[in-house]
Amino acid sequence: MTGFADLGLDLALLKGIEAAGYHNPSPIQEKAIPIVLGGKDVLGLAQTGTGKTAAFGLPLIQKLMALESEVQARQVRSLILAPTRELVLQIAEALKGYAQGSNLRILSVVGGASINMQMKFLLKGADILVATPGRLMDLHEREALLLDGVNVLVLDEADQMLDLGFIHVLRHLSKILTAPRQTLLFSATMPAPIAKLSKDFQTQPVRIEVAPAGKTADKITQWVHYIGTQNRVDFLRNCLAEHMDGVSVVFARTKRGAEKLKNVLVDAGFAATSVHGNKSQAQRDKAIADFKSGAAKILVATDVAARGIDISGVSHVYNYDLPEVPEIYVHRIGRTARAGAEGEAVSFCRPVDMHLLAEIEKLLGMTIPVASGERPTAEDIKKYGAKPVRSASNSRSGSGRGGQRQPASGKAGRSGGGRSAAGTSRTGAGRAGASQRSSKKEDWNPLEAEGARKKRGPKKSANETEQGTGFVERSAPSNKGRQVKKSAKRSAARRKVAAKRKMRPT
Repeated sequence: MTGFADLGLDLALLKGIEAAGYHNPSPIQEKAIPIVLGGKDVLGLAQTGTGKTAAFGLPLIQKLMALESEVQARQVRSLILAPTRELVLQIAEALKGYAQGSNLRILSVVGGASINMQMKFLLKGADILVATPGRLMDLHEREALLLDGVNVLVLDEADQMLDLGFIHVLRHLSKILTAPRQTLLFSATMPAPIAKLSKDFQTQPVRIEVAPAGKTADKITQWVHYIGTQNRVDFLRNCLAEHMDGVSVVFARTKRGAEKLKNVLVDAGFAATSVHGNKSQAQRDKAIADFKSGAAKILVATDVAARGIDISGVSHVYNYDLPEVPEIYVHRIGRTARAGAEGEAVSFCRPVDMHLLAEIEKLLGMTIPVASGERPTAEDIKKYGAKPVRSASNSRSGSGRGGQRQPASGKAGRSGGGRSAAGTSRTGAGRAGASQRSSKKEDWNPLEAEGARKKRGPKKSANETEQGTGFVERSAPSNKGRQVKKSAKRSAARRKVAAKRKMRPT
């Protein structure tokens, strides 16, 4: 098959495909489109940037265009769920491009926007509704939409929805969607929980796998710089200066770090902008718009944008901070080499980050080529302050700060031995713990350590949070508990006033 016409798509839809700049289908599109047109459930796995949106969007639009009846008030015919705001808006924009010239109503709803305005748009119904799970459930609870007639459900980036804690929302949704439907699950990675999710939502799905989990796009050239004690900011400025005509995405680990790095680059004369969870929806939209238009050549981002940027022409992705979850690396570097183009992914690795790089290389099944520097040894890593990764057996519940918890012999000392006995016990335990810690540190090798260091996550607000791989809106917390407390306080105040009145002399 050399063209979309061979996949069974209508002529009216082929015009929209041509306007979008597509010529030949990608492997995931070539395999998925005929199956989706046939009405079967699909479990699809493909590398990021290979056109999964068109793989489910094109056949979905064709099936809807064949319907003669118009959508009813508040009715939703097809539902697409995605984990982040940016990805929802990106999918909706792409679908509108495919369906140009048709009368299909394609709407998107996300947190951070006016829910009243979204309810107003939904009054006329939607042929396709693209939504984040939290906002969808908010609208359903307000009876702003009807989901009992959904005949096609699409879960895009299903693995990330599980990572971000949407499994309970998805299970609740499976009970609401009672009508017979076709369910499509697409993702770049497929962990084991996806199979369990598939059983809850799908019926005998056709599994399409065009790339193994953790496989990156073939046209991405990957490099790693072992920078040792060099200044990372200066190193990044030098890298960017070598490719002044390029379009780059720089990933930082924290929101504050991303904003600070952007300011440094702007002061150095680079046209840079940033997107992260501390910015409002309007600010993030403007940053993406400036990046798309070319007003900004550099976008500094946290993992909020790892799966929400689909901008052609990104030549370089820089991992200023290596991700703590190796799968995120695959999604980060997937921002380049999209739709068959070429790109470079450049990572900076300090000795303290070697355990993160080792996990990434283990996932990829390869050693990333070295662009500069030398791979640090275990002695170098310890010298520059690397910390051992805490294993499951060394958790707070079973161990103290110095390893194994000592037997609770202090109780006897307190009751009968007096202060000196207790002091001797503490001193002995302290020395033993210190020697244990010293010996463990000498034997520790970060390249062989298992698990991951626990770091304090970003502060969560009432209705949104940034959790490692995406900026996600959450359902607003219920005020029921607060109302009950306020009511109890008012009742107590009334009783107090009544008691004082009784005590007054008549």
